[in-house]
Amino acid sequence: MSVPIEYYVLLSLALFCVGLFGVLTRRNALLFLMSVEIMLNAANVNLIAFAFYHGNLTGQVFALFTMALAAAEVAVGLGIIMVLYRNFRDVDVTVPSTMRW
Repeated sequence: MSVPIEYYVLLSLALFCVGLFGVLTRRNALLFLMSVEIMLNAANVNLIAFAFYHGNLTGQVFALFTMALAAAEVAVGLGIIMVLYRNFRDVDVTVPSTMRW
């Protein structure tokens, strides 16, 4: 018994909405970073579901590239968060107004 593609799209929509809500409402940099990761995982669910639906591997290859992008984004994001904490003793994204140009 196969799961209809609409269920995957609804799951992806729910994940993306949760991630978007987290990005728009959170002030903690770690939670902000985790919300972006949830949004990327929502895109991965869509890519893999449509690749399975159409019977090709293109979506799965793009999902692998997206996972590599997410790993690089986490590495850079955690570096920025560590500098933010070292300079301001807080990970609130609204505090560092001195880090602007």
